[in-house]
Amino acid sequence: MGEWMNAAIRIGALISGGGTNLQAIIDACESGSIDGRMAFVGSDNPSAGGLERARHHGIPHFIVDYRTIFRRFRSHPSELRLPEDFNLLECHNKQHIFPGDAPVHRVSDFLKSRAIAESELIKQMARYEFDLLVLAGFMRNLTPYFIDRVNIPPEQLRIMNIHPSILPAFPGTDGYGDTFRHGCKVGGCTVHFVDYGEDSGPIIGQRSFPILPGDTLDSIKKKGLEQEWALYPECVQLFAEKKLHLVRKEFPLSGGGTVCRTIVEIDP
Repeated sequence: MGEWMNAAIRIGALISGGGTNLQAIIDACESGSIDGRMAFVGSDNPSAGGLERARHHGIPHFIVDYRTIFRRFRSHPSELRLPEDFNLLECHNKQHIFPGDAPVHRVSDFLKSRAIAESELIKQMARYEFDLLVLAGFMRNLTPYFIDRVNIPPEQLRIMNIHPSILPAFPGTDGYGDTFRHGCKVGGCTVHFVDYGEDSGPIIGQRSFPILPGDTLDSIKKKGLEQEWALYPECVQLFAEKKLHLVRKEFPLSGGGTVCRTIVEIDP
């Protein structure tokens, strides 16, 4: 127990649901598979089952009720104050969640309402020191407002997410469902750093599994979760060991020109 309490990294987590990936990370911390300890668990959902997991393990936890904030924003927007450090134009220019032709009012309302909720998240998180923030089934897109206040300095990414597909295929909320409906023969999951887009950040690790003729969506989800529970702690431990390095690379294209990507290189 003493070695665990003197762990290398402090891990914060955000959840929306049952928190099975959270449990995998908690278990890995307590067993010593991750050189770290849980600093807090936060949720946008007061009914999230993962909050009970935090209580059971004595982990500080809090709730920022997104739905109530969004309801108030829609019905009484003048009653909610935007954060003083929120810059709508800056966030609008940085975000990659919406395409360039999306209606400006739609993007603006999204960014404003999220910034109000995210400022509350930041206030709650400020009570705890943490080195890494893991999204463990947190079903909310993060905006540049939030990301820039966690990634300090900006080039030091420290928000990690797990996604139920082999990215860059099938970003969004239903990765296993999209995999199943496309008739894929292989499914999988991906752990990545979070950037300004939707499931578009630099990839840290991936695991795959075969999809057999008799598989159903439920069986695919079961297979996927088993891989997630192994992959996520492995990637967190790589972060703890300081083995993850962001590298900006330029790749030539066969038809001429180049494409630039930020990728994760992993020390052996």
